[in-house]
Amino acid sequence: MELTDREWRLVPEETRPGPVQMALEEVAAETVAAGGPATVRVFRWEPSTLSLGYGQDSATVDWEFCARNGIDVTRRQTGGGGIYHDHAGDISYSVIAPAEALPGELEAAYNRLCEPVLAGLDRLGVGAGFLDEPAPAVHRPACYLRALDPAHDIGVDGKKISGNAQYRQREAVIQHGSVTHSRAVEPHLGVFAADLSPDRFRERVTSVRAECGADREETVAALEAALVEWCGAEEGGWTDGELARARELAARKYASDAWVHERTTPEA
Repeated sequence: MELTDREWRLVPEETRPGPVQMALEEVAAETVAAGGPATVRVFRWEPSTLSLGYGQDSATVDWEFCARNGIDVTRRQTGGGGIYHDHAGDISYSVIAPAEALPGELEAAYNRLCEPVLAGLDRLGVGAGFLDEPAPAVHRPACYLRALDPAHDIGVDGKKISGNAQYRQREAVIQHGSVTHSRAVEPHLGVFAADLSPDRFRERVTSVRAECGADREETVAALEAALVEWCGAEEGGWTDGELARARELAARKYASDAWVHERTTPEA
């Protein structure tokens, strides 16, 4: 099966709370597993949100800093370290595809699913690619400061610009990622319960704005155009049923203390 054998929809950039964004991915996986359209989308977090990796210890979070600065906290289904999704500085995307249309081997699936991310950055004139070699961790609980992995970390001249992760559920593959449009250094470091160096962060991380000067709207447009071209998607949106299911799932799971602090899924 080829990717283009299925119906695809592009959900243009939406701004929603973090728990709802994570719930929508799970709901989109249910949709594609049931024979409905596959989904590509670009999205924004409001309020700014720290998304913990699936296995991350909640004790690594500076909860007082997050509360003081109005930063929400949720937990992803994917592993790795926490990512601070700044409302202005972060641009996130996800691809929810039928598993049968993708390679079963993890690195091959990353190569396929990162194609539109690389193409979008190329449209902006950013010469990004998978990092050439690993780099040691600066701070393991922070995604952008973990050891760099050439299998799924995208960078420019050795600096990370995009982190990507994936998981499989209900005969679907969900890949999501974060593209750094502009570096919000203080909150990115402040959400973690550690004394981290801003200079080390700037040495490790670059941004679209630093590399080419594109504004946020241009960057979103380039990523959306690349996603459409990659799978032949038509612009669409969520059904009323999907939105209702996502809001229920967000409230019950992704916004719950049980999930965020303990990785426990509350019963329906």
